[in-house]
Amino acid sequence: MKERLEAAFPSLLEELTQLVAIPSVSSDPAHAADVERSAEHIRERFAALGLEAKVLRETAADGTEGKPALVAHTPHIEGAPTVLLYAHHDVQPVGELSRWSMDPYKAEVRGDRIYGRGSSDDGAGITVHLGSLSILGEDLPVNVVVFIEGEEEIGSPSFTAFLDAHKDELAADVIVVTDSSNWKVGEPAVTSTLRGNAIVTVDVTVADHAVHSGAFGGPLLDSVAISSMLIASLFDEKGDVAVPGLGGSDHADVDWPEEELRAAAGMVEGLQLAGSGDIAARMWTKPSISVIGFDARPVSNASNTIAPHTRFRLSMRTVPGVDPTEAQAKLVDYLLSHAPFGARIEVTTEDAGAGYQADMDSPVTKALHESLTEAWGVPSVNIGVGGSIPFISDFQRIFPNAQVVVTGVEDPLTNAHSEDESQSISDLKAAILAEALLLTRVASL
Repeated sequence: MKERLEAAFPSLLEELTQLVAIPSVSSDPAHAADVERSAEHIRERFAALGLEAKVLRETAADGTEGKPALVAHTPHIEGAPTVLLYAHHDVQPVGELSRWSMDPYKAEVRGDRIYGRGSSDDGAGITVHLGSLSILGEDLPVNVVVFIEGEEEIGSPSFTAFLDAHKDELAADVIVVTDSSNWKVGEPAVTSTLRGNAIVTVDVTVADHAVHSGAFGGPLLDSVAISSMLIASLFDEKGDVAVPGLGGSDHADVDWPEEELRAAAGMVEGLQLAGSGDIAARMWTKPSISVIGFDARPVSNASNTIAPHTRFRLSMRTVPGVDPTEAQAKLVDYLLSHAPFGARIEVTTEDAGAGYQADMDSPVTKALHESLTEAWGVPSVNIGVGGSIPFISDFQRIFPNAQVVVTGVEDPLTNAHSEDESQSISDLKAAILAEALLLTRVASL
């Protein structure tokens, strides 16, 4: 199998280069045609491997048309288990082009890394699926369903409708989600936990119209200052989330060195870390709250005026195993009961997605660990991921008997969603081998 991988890998790396060249930004209507082109391109690649491949879409709950998704099936093997391989073909916008060191849609290899938008998230995941099926060929011992969606980066709005409409052809005994991360470059991992996410929008009002800051400043605090106080109240003196009843653990299975965290996050010198407990636990098994949007008057348009109204949006990462809707309700209650100086606080709940806890004792999880260890040549570890993959709960709801495992090819240097996104080439090769080994092992479980 390793010899087949060595022979096939140059063409697989070229395939990833072609994926990078398609700006399949699902959040931008200007790239709608590119998202379509991406789906068709991937359909052709899986069809070339002998799979029955088609592009499908469904309508989301709000009535909007979903983005194109690929569904492909290998020739049926009677009596063999079925494995669903998941990835997504849409990508994030590139942001500030000036912050990239190269054209984000022209893949560039530097040493052991390939750079470009989608080179890792999730073009690498697609390449892993193509690669594992390529090197197994006619020796594939299981039935495989490939499901590659086109709207993961915008929250998969039609995902539930898609699963409901196509549950028969997506039904599987094992679901492999390849959209996560490894522990380090050269050190593979099984994702044991994912935090959930709950979002709220907060409106803060202090007056019915703007007034002069010289005439009324003092007794009347502006809505920006009030908002800042309210946000600050969400954290205790250590920087832990102060909202009660959200759960969490201070301990993690692995140690995340502080210097590595600082380098990966690009923290400014002298900034202290917030929170208590193991560093990894603060990001994996404890709640966090981030301000992801804030409406205020720009400095360039500043005037001596007290702002009467301010709006901001919070993203709360919830503890694995905690109901995100219940956690969201506790956040709402906290905000309403901590209004500084009696300001009018209105909270609108937005999305709430569940976290994930792997069944670490399942035969599939153990087989995944064995496959990763064999492919990389070093022991795989269990890691949590601070981010969310909310649609996993949809998989578990619609396919309650399926065993779901989460893995990936990203690493702390990937810069997913940021400039100069990149993928370790050696890890990509190992991930392809690991998935092929896993498919082989699943056949005998």
